Amino acid sequence: MAKKVLKGVVISDKMDKTRVVLIERLMKLSKIGKYVKRKKKYKVHDEYNKSGEGDVISIEECRPLSKDKRFRIVQIAKKGHKELKNDSNADKIKGGR
Repeated sequence: MAKKVLKGVVISDKMDKTRVVLIERLMKLSKIGKYVKRKKKYKVHDEYNKSGEGDVISIEECRPLSKDKRFRIVQIAKKGHKELKNDSNADKIKGGR
């Protein structure tokens, strides 16, 4: 049986060796022929903690690693960046007053 390979964005990297990835797909409604976006979150295994929030990654289906984890990271396609939160210099960097 072929393993599922999906592409998505890391939305949380707060857990050790685990990332939460958001996968978006388009689904066609058969009655009206309109396309709608469907989103799903997956918990993914990241052995070396290399990915971070905002990264675009490819994930692959694998054996169950825990109660929720059924995928592991294959590659990091594009590095993202974290937004500045609760930083006293954030206003100066973003150009605020």
